[in-house]
Amino acid sequence: MIRIRSRGPFPVSRWARAARAEDSRAGRLLPLLLPTAWGVAALTWKIACPADEPESLCQRIVTGVVFFTVGTALVLGIRRQLSRELRRVRAVAHAAQRVLLRPPPPRLDGLALAAGQLSVSRGAAIGGDLYEAVATPYGVRIVIGDVRGHGLAAIGAVAAVLGSFREAAYDEPELGGVLGRLDRAMQRYLRERARDEHPAAGGGEPHCPSAEEFVTVLLLEIGTDGSVVALNCGHPWPYRLGRRGAKPLACGDPLPPLGMFPLPAELPVHRCARLLSGEALFLHTDGAADARDASGKFFGLEAVLADAALGSPVSPAAVITTVHSELLRHTGGRLADDVALLVLRNDRSRVPAQCGDTALRRTRPEPSNR
Repeated sequence: MIRIRSRGPFPVSRWARAARAEDSRAGRLLPLLLPTAWGVAALTWKIACPADEPESLCQRIVTGVVFFTVGTALVLGIRRQLSRELRRVRAVAHAAQRVLLRPPPPRLDGLALAAGQLSVSRGAAIGGDLYEAVATPYGVRIVIGDVRGHGLAAIGAVAAVLGSFREAAYDEPELGGVLGRLDRAMQRYLRERARDEHPAAGGGEPHCPSAEEFVTVLLLEIGTDGSVVALNCGHPWPYRLGRRGAKPLACGDPLPPLGMFPLPAELPVHRCARLLSGEALFLHTDGAADARDASGKFFGLEAVLADAALGSPVSPAAVITTVHSELLRHTGGRLADDVALLVLRNDRSRVPAQCGDTALRRTRPEPSNR
């Protein structure tokens, strides 16, 4: 028996990659071989076998048809190949975008969630907006933010903030510690970008990116009893959706956006009103509130939310769909900024009542846990 010893998987994998590359090249060239062969044969015949007499009209028509057919086949083959490459690139891009800004689960620790985003950049699924929701031992923690600018140029800052949040949300027992980690991640990103853009590194003119790049951030922590703790760095406050319609959840003055100024030593953590069972929070970026139509009229976000919150209980997916459709209708599909929306509903059946809600809870049964 003859045994073949291999030094490892590298030669086999290298041969396999080479074989796949050859097959891929052959598959790409196959649609072009036949029209190319026809074209070469027709051109060779035309040059090597000149007619002794002038061509008749019928011969000229046949020659024109042959060359037209060959040219059309070549164009269609190239177009087919480019379309295949474009579909492959789009699939890779969409997979990368879904990893960066992954959709939240429909249910998370007793909360029902739905999210959506619209990017200004054509063909892009994400832009300069970010959101994430994770269940931690300290409660469900949510982040939503908006990087200065929009489109694909802001994805670097989005990746820095989201990557830091996905680690800090589990590690930091206090919400202020999470915000501190986000701020340090943003500062590192700004320093690295300034270093890469410095003329010594082959970049453009030196500038101070901290004065040009920043991100607004809203951090929320929802406890098991429905308590809501918030830290806001220049981001729009969310709306509370419930039996009474849509009301802004303004818990205090926000801090400056991350990247503009250092965070204060003591962070003003805001304790908002408790989120009762069946109530929902609507989080958004300023692209939804600042959208305008062709005449300059602002989008009526609060009125749209009031109509969407009429159902009991509020459906997060229905709210996202309604706001998206109304926003595109108002702007005619021409957005000026990226838009990110996140809706979360409290589906926990046992939430302690607050002052002023006892009589209401006695007269109305609580919504069932769905």
